Amino acid sequence: MARSSRSQKVERLNAAYTLLAQGVSASEAVLRLSQRFGLSQRQAYRYVQHARAMDRPVEPAEALIPITIKIPGTLAETLRTHSKSSGDSIGEIVARALRRLFSDMDRHG
Repeated sequence: MARSSRSQKVERLNAAYTLLAQGVSASEAVLRLSQRFGLSQRQAYRYVQHARAMDRPVEPAEALIPITIKIPGTLAETLRTHSKSSGDSIGEIVARALRRLFSDMDRHG
């Protein structure tokens, strides 16, 4: 069985959150999610449990587009080391740095 995409997970989690916010019982939410998305009841239960701990719906994930860049080897090694120690992917680290760069440029430029 194929793994769920990030957007599928967000959709299912938000559906669970919405059902609970509407006052639907957890057991009924599990049944509805299972039927709507073709999930096992065990997997639907996991979504419901996660949704119970949320304060608000999850923001839909923006599509990720792979790119290739060339950077100095020492910088690449530092990036890999930071990725391993932080638990963040290289893409997340680079995206965060670029957002900060462009935000600073907008403020100062």
